[in-house]
Amino acid sequence: MQDGKINYQSARFLISAPRLALCPPDTGAEVAFAGRSNAGKSSAINTLTRQKSLARTSKTPGRTQLINFFTLANDETYRLVDLPGYGFAKVPDQVKLEWQRHLSEYLYEREALRGLMLVMDVRHPLSEFDQMMLGWADEKAMPVHILLTKADKLKPGAAKSSLLAVRRQLAEWEDLVSVQLFSALKRQGVDEACARMDAWLCEPDTV
Repeated sequence: MQDGKINYQSARFLISAPRLALCPPDTGAEVAFAGRSNAGKSSAINTLTRQKSLARTSKTPGRTQLINFFTLANDETYRLVDLPGYGFAKVPDQVKLEWQRHLSEYLYEREALRGLMLVMDVRHPLSEFDQMMLGWADEKAMPVHILLTKADKLKPGAAKSSLLAVRRQLAEWEDLVSVQLFSALKRQGVDEACARMDAWLCEPDTV
């Protein structure tokens, strides 16, 4: 880390955990990424860290079934966390329920969590899952930064309209929730997203 900025390209895989009890020690600071299985979460993580395959991308949505931890700046004090995708995964309902339970456990009990990057497809924002996550964040007073991904799939005017519509719908949560457009393909919005993560991870009480 230098001058309050983290080199996200330094991200390295640390560990995968199926449940909270097997996660790394609950110290330091983490930023977690969550989103529906087809929202582009893995691509967003890879783009922000300038790595092609740090987070696994797959043509079969829902492959991320574990809580995946990545260290930053060769220091386990700072971590990115890739949470299980949710939504379109072709797995039994019982398995989905297990994912949801472990996800909830992590979100409610993890003291190191400083903020949540909530990934939504700009064409289909605020799904039932997204609203569930926002409700949890409201209960925990946890800051959320929404990445409206795949912005390159829309014309600029349509993408901006979607952004403004989401901001209007979330006006009651404006103290906790911020929103931006993002495109992994065009690298749109990378600096803004990294600045948000820097602000969370580099808070004085995180080290």
